[in-house]
Amino acid sequence: MKLYGEFTKEDWMEALHIKEEQIPTSFILHGEWEHAWNLESWSELLGQDQWLPTWNAVTGQYNNTRIGFANVFGGPQAAILAHRFAILGTETMIQTGYFGGLSKQASYGDIFIATGAYMEDGVSRWYLPEQNMVYADQELVKEAIAYCEKKGYSYVTGNIYSTSAMLTETTEMIKNWSNQGFIGVDMETATTFAIAEKYNRRAVGLLNLSDHLIQGDTFYQRPEEYEQIEERTDERIRELALYLSSLGK
Repeated sequence: MKLYGEFTKEDWMEALHIKEEQIPTSFILHGEWEHAWNLESWSELLGQDQWLPTWNAVTGQYNNTRIGFANVFGGPQAAILAHRFAILGTETMIQTGYFGGLSKQASYGDIFIATGAYMEDGVSRWYLPEQNMVYADQELVKEAIAYCEKKGYSYVTGNIYSTSAMLTETTEMIKNWSNQGFIGVDMETATTFAIAEKYNRRAVGLLNLSDHLIQGDTFYQRPEEYEQIEERTDERIRELALYLSSLGK
C-alpha cells in the first residue's frame, strides 16, 4: 500500500487517469480568492484538447505548448496542484496573483518578479525542512526582466514574505517585514518555489500589487484608479507568463 507522499509519476497518472501527452510542460498557479472568471478566461485561451484535472484547474494548448492553469488560494491549495504536476513531469511552475506592498520600491502597476520567498506559508518547510528561504530559477528571472525591458513594462525584483494567515497582519508586523527588506507579502509563492526545488523543477513568481500595506492601504482603501491599473497589470503578467511557458528548459 502507498500513501500520497509515496506516489510515483506512474501512480499519479493512474490516479488522475492521465496520459503522457496530457501532462503540461508549464503550470501557472494563480493566487486569488475568486476563481470562476479566471477559469473561464483561461479555458478560452487554452483552446482545444482540454483536460480538467481538478475543479480549479484546466490544461490545454497555447501556441503548440501544453500549459496548465489553476486558481489557488493559500499554500495548501497551491501545493495540491504543484506537487502532483512536479512529480508528473511539468518542468516550469509560474506563480501569479497578488501581493501586499512592503517597500516603497514597488508601485501600483509594477510587475513584481519574485526572486526568493521567506517560508512562513505553512507548507514549504514540509518539502525543505532545513531552509527559511527558497529561490526562483535565475534563468526564468533573467528572461522575465529582459521581456519587461523589451516591452517597456515597469517591474521590481526582490524577495517576498509568504504567510499563511493574511488577516492577522498588523502595522507592527508589516514594518518588521519591510525592515527586513521584503518587497511584498503573499500566501503562495514559497509553496510553489519549494515544491519546484524539491522535485528539480523551475519556478518564478510574477505578482501584481493589490494593497500597498506599507503606505497604509488595504483592500478597502486604495487609489480610485486601482481597478484599471490592476487589469492592465494582470494582462501584462498573463502575457509574460505565457511567454515564459513557451521557453524550453
